[in-house]
Amino acid sequence: MPPPWCLEVIAVEADAYELFRKGIELLAGHHPHQAATVLERARALAPRQGSVSEALGRAYYEAGRPADAQVQFARVLELDPTNDYAHFGLALCLSRAGERVLALGHLRLALAMRPGVAAYEEALARVERAVPGAGALPPQPGDDPGRG
Repeated sequence: MPPPWCLEVIAVEADAYELFRKGIELLAGHHPHQAATVLERARALAPRQGSVSEALGRAYYEAGRPADAQVQFARVLELDPTNDYAHFGLALCLSRAGERVLALGHLRLALAMRPGVAAYEEALARVERAVPGAGALPPQPGDDPGRG
């Protein structure tokens, strides 16, 4: 029989997973406020689970809390810098906060990690339109600025 502490860990992980699943269901049903409440409880039980923080970031963003969402997406990237959706979510939050140049970097990373995602492409196009010169290529050695 496993030691008692092991059983407690298993019980906490099971509870966190059930809360996570419920939060995802609430998000899918377009109930971001309720999802955030449930996912906050899941995060308290499993603070190092990137999937929980990602879902909580989505819930916060959809509930109109982009600053809180930004914290969650940044947390996901601390745990997994290759999470393309976290880069996308963070970029949306940064863009809403007026940090469009930073948002561009995260959107470009998300697209490089997962090319062809329409939502990423559309967000990048929107942010590029809002940042003067963002879509232009930087000058290359040997370029002649007088030609054109």
